[in-house]
Amino acid sequence: MRHDLFPRVAGIATAAYGVAVAVRPAILLGPCGWTDESPSVRALTRMVGLRDAASGLAMIAAPDARSMRVAITVRVCSDLSDTAVLGLALRGRPQRAKAIAVTAGWALLCAATSVATAGP
Repeated sequence: MRHDLFPRVAGIATAAYGVAVAVRPAILLGPCGWTDESPSVRALTRMVGLRDAASGLAMIAAPDARSMRVAITVRVCSDLSDTAVLGLALRGRPQRAKAIAVTAGWALLCAATSVATAGP
């Protein structure tokens, strides 16, 4: 089981971040320069946080290498979609570079964990 430690740790970090965002949307909204005053903005942000928590839990609970690779792929695709959406939404704003760096960084970190799942 040592071969899958890195992806599981990344899954724990992802799930923890997702739960934190779901509980306190300002964790995600603040760095983007947005407020969480609107109930609809908080709801959408919580949905993103819970999606991250679910994909992180899938990385933690994956029973085999194949399942782990699927969970990692879902996580990376989610992060890349966040990168694209935030990149477009924050055009012309100073927060754009930071948002792209953070979301792309999560994607790269999780993608790197797939090396630990090499094999059948």
